Amino acid sequence: MTDKKLCVGKISGVYGIKGWVKVHSYTEDRENILKYSPWLLQKDRQSKTVNVLTGRQQGKTIVASLEGVGNRSDAELLAGWDVFINSEQLPKIEHGEYYWADLVGLKVVTKNGIGLGIVDYLIETGANDVLVVAGDKERLIPFLQQQTIIKIDLEEGLMVVDWDPDF
Repeated sequence: MTDKKLCVGKISGVYGIKGWVKVHSYTEDRENILKYSPWLLQKDRQSKTVNVLTGRQQGKTIVASLEGVGNRSDAELLAGWDVFINSEQLPKIEHGEYYWADLVGLKVVTKNGIGLGIVDYLIETGANDVLVVAGDKERLIPFLQQQTIIKIDLEEGLMVVDWDPDF
């Protein structure tokens, strides 16, 4: 994976009076967002880097204490900021495993060389993940390696699939 920024959450509000923030986490499991420090916060054209001091799950949300944010007023200023990390902060994965961020943007072609489009995003369905491929039409392709997914070449930015282009 090349070093790129990944959006892993959004600061949704404040928690308490000591400067803690509520975070809507996009990570699986939610509390994994707390393992990545520093965070690069962005809103509009502004950005700042903050270190995570501590945090925990609080109900269905995550709350965190951030370095330099010591009171409720400071925390209120961060509401609405997106939380990014560098891809290099993610744990290394085994050969043949992929982060969703690796797959988004890959060109998708059938095993016969017919272009289907670009991986736009993925959906978690429980049974298996599903690729949403944007092209001449939107296609939902099950992410089943060695079945519908024949080959993934991150260097070439290409995914080969066993899929009927009319479907």
